[in-house]
Amino acid sequence: MNSTIVLNIFRFVLLVLVQVLIFNTLNFMGFINPMVYVVFFYWYPLKSNRALFMLVSFLLGFIIDIFSDTLALNAIASLTVAYARPVVMRFCFGVNYEFQNFSFKNTTKIQRVTFLALLILIHHLIFFSLEILSIAHFLLILKKVFATGVVTLILCTLFSSLFSPKSE
Repeated sequence: MNSTIVLNIFRFVLLVLVQVLIFNTLNFMGFINPMVYVVFFYWYPLKSNRALFMLVSFLLGFIIDIFSDTLALNAIASLTVAYARPVVMRFCFGVNYEFQNFSFKNTTKIQRVTFLALLILIHHLIFFSLEILSIAHFLLILKKVFATGVVTLILCTLFSSLFSPKSE
């Protein structure tokens, strides 16, 4: 088996376990539950099969939904992030990401954090909008997106700096 496939399977399983066993049980300030599995969309290889990436993203969200009892909210948000990832990459890295030799090691730390922050923002906007499902509670949606997003961004940045290869 290819080493990147084994690495992605390991990341998938590890992120599901960490999310379900640790972060779903946390309640900072009563409503902040970090969703660290979003870092999977950052770690997934850039030049891979897009259909497979969408399927894996859906499965990741669906497995988190099964353990979290959230009625496919994570699956929908994960699928949306997987679909929007090329547009976000083009926004953060410019046209450079479309070339064959593009890698994260050729980008700045600010570009990578912006990319991760936009993925988290998209995920959380979809997730909390569908969770609350009321435009009358727009400020509550923004509060949850901002508070949970900041904590998730800090943790995902920490995870990506700790567990990414030194070449990135």
